[in-house]
Amino acid sequence: MANAKEVYKEKMEKTLSVLKQDLNTVRAGRANAALLDQISVEYYGVPTPLKNMSNIAIPDPRSITITPFDPKTVKDIEKAIQMSNIGINPSNDGRSIRLVIPPLTEERRKELTKLIKKMGEESKVAVRNCRRDANEELKKQEKNGELTEDDLKEDLEEIQKMTDDCMKEIETIVAAKDKELMEL
Repeated sequence: MANAKEVYKEKMEKTLSVLKQDLNTVRAGRANAALLDQISVEYYGVPTPLKNMSNIAIPDPRSITITPFDPKTVKDIEKAIQMSNIGINPSNDGRSIRLVIPPLTEERRKELTKLIKKMGEESKVAVRNCRRDANEELKKQEKNGELTEDDLKEDLEEIQKMTDDCMKEIETIVAAKDKELMEL
């Protein structure tokens, strides 16, 4: 009984974790190493995460420097950044790459706000799907005689409470990212 609830609680927490991770990759006009998390570089024929093959530093709020462990990969890293669609052109000095984060235009802020809200909605849908699956599982357990009717009612209420808490957390996370965008 409790096991099914724990499984779905874990799934809901994972949804929150993924949302936070995805929102970190949204460029908010401030330097953030998480912008580069999704970038992979072809390194000897193997796609390798950028963060595994270089040192990433943030010397000031508007720039990121990338110093590869192997200086021969500077061109490959530069190419991967250009192909990644993060909207920043890298500058290369032969040994390291510098990314200057341009300030956001009002139009770009509005686009990013829509994107953030869409990510939040997708997370809410995922949480609702977890709730539905948990409810179906609990009803199946009750039908098989593993749960009493009272236990089912109690567990369904608990699942609903977990869902409500998760929805509030999603709202909070999205609102914080939206505020961060509008402040810059």
